[in-house]
Amino acid sequence: MDNLTHFNQQNRAKMVDVSEKAVTTREATATVKIIMAEETLQRIHAGQVKKGDVLAVAQVAGIMAAKKTSELIPMCHLLPLSGVDIHFSDNQIDTLTITATVRVNHQTGVEMEALTACQITALTVYDMCKAMDRGMQITDCHLIEKKGGKSGHFVYK
Repeated sequence: MDNLTHFNQQNRAKMVDVSEKAVTTREATATVKIIMAEETLQRIHAGQVKKGDVLAVAQVAGIMAAKKTSELIPMCHLLPLSGVDIHFSDNQIDTLTITATVRVNHQTGVEMEALTACQITALTVYDMCKAMDRGMQITDCHLIEKKGGKSGHFVYK
């Protein structure tokens, strides 16, 4: 059984010390889907949402979120990210898919940063479109791939 690394000798939460780990290039890609009314997706594409360019604003929000992950999730390390990239695709009907890739040269990985970027990007889309579609669903958020570090390469199956 693996030792629980986030507990100190008093069995209380601690932030793991990564100072002895090697600095390596690490990358994580995550995804999330937003299911919405067909008209909502059409209006996003047509630039007809009153709050502005939904995808541009959401993209910036996702990048900002990745950079602030350590402020939101207590045991995450503050990381000097070297890159954050957010991509959008859709099924031309009712589902917008967001993919976030985050890179760093550091002693710990960026999975939480990629997942946080996806969620905040999705929440920003929701916020910008909620006046016309309160029934949107944010779903299926998960890690797609992780590269680098001691635990090696992971690909979602």
